[in-house]
Amino acid sequence: MHMKVVVAILLIAAMLASAQARSWSAGRVSKGDGVPNWDVTSSCRAAAEVAYPGQAGDREKACTESEHNTREKLAADWSTFPAEERTRCIKSIEWLSPTYTELAACLEMYADVRKAREDAAKSNTGTTGLGGEKENATSPKKPR
Repeated sequence: MHMKVVVAILLIAAMLASAQARSWSAGRVSKGDGVPNWDVTSSCRAAAEVAYPGQAGDREKACTESEHNTREKLAADWSTFPAEERTRCIKSIEWLSPTYTELAACLEMYADVRKAREDAAKSNTGTTGLGGEKENATSPKKPR
């Protein structure tokens, strides 16, 4: 039993190392400001082989189709994401075998953080910070 676990871990590590070597040599990030052009085949194949050994072919195809659809959605929405966030997300995942799903998740998280900060800034405008009540500069509330 332990030998199977060791072999599985070594296979996963080998697939990741192979994917990383291919990504460095292929230069898969497109030039320009558009959605990167990544070959997600190796990512989908590795995920399918590890998670679904008996159904790897079908799962790889489904994964590839899903990644294609995610890329199309990203392309349609690309200009709505701030350039700095796009760059950060791409750089954070491109070193390994990146997927469009990871890129979309990263961009969504940045958008959520940006919105939370905006909401916090709006709710803190003109408040004391304690109880959220506004103070009048000429007649501040006195503690009771």
